[in-house]
Amino acid sequence: MQATSISSHESSFFKTGKDSDGKEFNLTEMSVPIKGTNEVMEYTNCRLKNGDKSFYYEEKNTKTQIVLHFTAGYLKGDVSALTKPNNHVSTPFIIARNGTILNMWSSAFWSYHLGSGAIGGNKNGCKRTIAIEISNIGYLKKIGDQLVTVYSDKDDYCELEEEYYHTKLEPPFRGQEYYATFSEKQYDSLISLLRYLTAEYDIPRMFLPENKRYITGTIDELPNFRGITSHINYRTSGKWDIGPAFDWERVINGVNA
Repeated sequence: MQATSISSHESSFFKTGKDSDGKEFNLTEMSVPIKGTNEVMEYTNCRLKNGDKSFYYEEKNTKTQIVLHFTAGYLKGDVSALTKPNNHVSTPFIIARNGTILNMWSSAFWSYHLGSGAIGGNKNGCKRTIAIEISNIGYLKKIGDQLVTVYSDKDDYCELEEEYYHTKLEPPFRGQEYYATFSEKQYDSLISLLRYLTAEYDIPRMFLPENKRYITGTIDELPNFRGITSHINYRTSGKWDIGPAFDWERVINGVNA
């Protein structure tokens, strides 16, 4: 999908409430105060019309950490993948490229999101963390003057000259040089969501230092860290989210403002 088509793709989801598998959702715009501030976080409650809850566990656990992901997809497919019946791989939040925060289920509950082989154990890690997925296609491949997605060499995303839609990393991160950019609205919404969650669950507004931000953590440190991390800190290979193409300093400054 071309980057210029993403807006209409997302608009279609918000108009119809249907994901890429045709599952239907009730979408309700809501807001909640952020504890200790005069701020309000706006979000959209997103619940399956058939009432299915089989993709997460309604079990409450103490939350000590927030883990950031990107979806490597587009919104309709993101919603579909994270709400598959009886799959138990999901996240309570998805942030669309238009900045809408979708709340899929209560962040007090849990589902698997770290994956097999996660540092500190997949189950224990998922129970004590809150996962946020940011809708973003991830890394891109260069073919001539075109950037395409990992899914197909014919799946054009943008042209090299369209620098608004991509970030070039020097040096490459995990072997990949080009990444789709996150939108301005996504950054703003993520900051608001992180401010809400850290206040709600008494999670410190702490981030890993830069020299540890893009590497897999250790069993001695990562499970005990209280604050905000990302998926790459838990997996030794196969994951690029979120990486240095993400504007960490903007988020850190915004969360701690």
